[in-house]
Amino acid sequence: MSSLPPLSILDLAPVVEGATTREALLNSLDLVRLADELGYRRYWVAEHHNMEGVASSATGVLIGQLAAASRRIRVGAGGIMLPNHAPLTIAEQFGTLAELFPGRIDLGLGRAPGTDRPTMRALRRSLETSGEDAFPNDVLELQAYLAPVAENAVVRAVPGQGTEVPIWLLGSSLYSAQLAAYLGLPFAFASHFAPELLMQALQVYRATYRPSARHPKPHAMVGLNVIVAPTDEEAQFLFTSVQQRFLGMVRGRRGKLPPPVPGMEALWTPAEAMQVARMLSESVVGSPDTVRAGLAATRERTQADEFIVACAMHDHAARRRSYELLASL
Repeated sequence: MSSLPPLSILDLAPVVEGATTREALLNSLDLVRLADELGYRRYWVAEHHNMEGVASSATGVLIGQLAAASRRIRVGAGGIMLPNHAPLTIAEQFGTLAELFPGRIDLGLGRAPGTDRPTMRALRRSLETSGEDAFPNDVLELQAYLAPVAENAVVRAVPGQGTEVPIWLLGSSLYSAQLAAYLGLPFAFASHFAPELLMQALQVYRATYRPSARHPKPHAMVGLNVIVAPTDEEAQFLFTSVQQRFLGMVRGRRGKLPPPVPGMEALWTPAEAMQVARMLSESVVGSPDTVRAGLAATRERTQADEFIVACAMHDHAARRRSYELLASL
């Protein structure tokens, strides 16, 4: 795999049809142990709320459990949706994690609420007081809480101050790329579900990057959907679970991850098929040879410093096998 960048894992702790939230969380704990053994660089979970098919809503709590279940791999958020939280709270949470698991915690930040307005109200947040326009200042405030102690600081994050937890900016837009470049931070692009601006965002990020003390060079991580199986046909079959989930998103329906089906033709219209294909265009699905070639082509095209791989499957054993095959390429 020398021609490929380092590989990391993005886990949404999928709750599959016919299973429980508890089983989804136990699957994540099992998967992080496997990822640790296989040599993946990072294992990130993402904050989502009010979604029946995603079990990672209490992201900081889950990260603590994942870090405790593993030994080497970096564990973190991909990401925390900062508009939902006070920066001090996140600094304290991730400062605590950094003290318990030194050198292993990452903090990826998103600027979207990641949910709908009723759920935002339930979270006691509002765009009027903590919206996307406040995001740059919130990031700076959070950085200050995690930085070495300033003598004149009136409010300090304890734990948190001085831990310097690595911060990443996440996004699917040029805004996030520009802000990451301006602040001199590593950048992860969410091309696994919103690929349209990937190449333009990478170009903007690299062209406008301002070196920082901790990150003298830009570092771009690209999100991909990757499913590996012994044959192309089986991998495409397993991929239909993801296609059905995205079809549900197109139709405004969100639920548990459905089982795979022999074909999608009877389930969607041609227009829906095109829309799902656009959303999932940064996907590499197939046998080991097919995926190896696909990842090499994506590396050549994007010059990614790292890939972060999402691999939602209905069958946990097939998901484990996919990551085993991927690690062996």
